[in-house]
Amino acid sequence: MAPIVPVDRAQNGSIMMDPATMPWVWMPADHRWLGETVHAQPYLVLGDKYARAVKDGARAQPVVFPLTEPQEVAALLAQVDGVVLTGSPSNVHPRHFGEEVLDPQLPLDEARDALTLELVRQALQQDVPLLGICRGFQEINVALGGSLHQAVHTLPGHLDHREPKQAPLEQQYAPRHDVTLQPGSLLHRLAGGAPVVRVNSLHGQGIKRLAPGLRAVAHAPDGLIEAVEFDGAHSFALAVQWHPEWRFGADALSSAIFRAFGVAVRQRQARRLREARAFASAPETPA
Repeated sequence: MAPIVPVDRAQNGSIMMDPATMPWVWMPADHRWLGETVHAQPYLVLGDKYARAVKDGARAQPVVFPLTEPQEVAALLAQVDGVVLTGSPSNVHPRHFGEEVLDPQLPLDEARDALTLELVRQALQQDVPLLGICRGFQEINVALGGSLHQAVHTLPGHLDHREPKQAPLEQQYAPRHDVTLQPGSLLHRLAGGAPVVRVNSLHGQGIKRLAPGLRAVAHAPDGLIEAVEFDGAHSFALAVQWHPEWRFGADALSSAIFRAFGVAVRQRQARRLREARAFASAPETPA
């Protein structure tokens, strides 16, 4: 059972949580060069909308561990209560599923790959609640041995899942197509038992070969996998190809996803703190 967390209420009636007691959610950053070409410098970037969805939708504190090496992941995971793998302009490098780059013009982020592919495996091993969004959805599939279509729009019989680049954000993130949900899945329950929901679509790549241990729980009209869950998972473990973080409070399913993730991270926090207290109170073993 999740711990009772002190709360207060702002003037608008929203719940204000005590930051000292909020669970921590690790959100890996993108690696980007920003600035004018000759003065560009490397930055670590976390999208505001993802962090806000975790803070306000899951009632958890987003955290970033800059410049984490893959061998440090296990130790840092022990300090957090959940992981969210965000979307990004960049793609997973296809060498991770045995292919060459199809379009050299598309951005890659191999530094992020090095962290997140290991983070996926460790999070599942340690039963840390895990939510993947867009690139994060694809990272999870690749980390576990799956592969990706690098250009879904070129496949016969498939939709163009990319957003209209020149359109305003409201149009880019507007619902674009239906997805059919697998009855009995977590996602189906979060959707209130609805057989079909309508989602936005802002991606060029998609799952080709589903990784062992993953279960497809949502499909687009063209058959493309749009959401996966994990066989044998002991905690929240869900990934979606669309963007539930976009104005999540205005969409019932998006709100439900972040609420359920928040419940899971508070349950993880309660277990973690309980184990820490038990360890601290254990009698010392004589030398």
